[in-house]
Amino acid sequence: MRQATRYLDVPTQGQGFHDVTGPIRSWVASQKIADGLLTIWCQHTSASLTVQENADPDVRADLLDALDRLAPEGGGYRHTIEGADDMPAHIRSMLTQVSLSIPIIGGGLTLGTWQAIYLIEHRRATQTRRLALHLLGA
Repeated sequence: MRQATRYLDVPTQGQGFHDVTGPIRSWVASQKIADGLLTIWCQHTSASLTVQENADPDVRADLLDALDRLAPEGGGYRHTIEGADDMPAHIRSMLTQVSLSIPIIGGGLTLGTWQAIYLIEHRRATQTRRLALHLLGA
């Protein structure tokens, strides 16, 4: 059994879905682990992770709209010292997820045909987000 770790810094251009599949796929392949489990951890409380459709961008736009309805800016929150978009970002992060577990089979990610791994940026401003990758397998 082997394990490997890496940090992946992801620059974002503000709110939205940021596809991180490519760099993660490349790193996993470079580790030469045939079968195992990849854990991806987002080190932030106002960004999150998801596996979602990568074909129709309307899916991601509709998901952002839904999150905005669930946790709108100007929702009368007490926590406002970091800006109007911060507390909704915390709620959106809580409603989604900050970690993913993806099986590795045959040396690759077991994503479906239309799936990609996304960092979801919930803040409006440009950020650099850090993901911790942990691969365990043989």
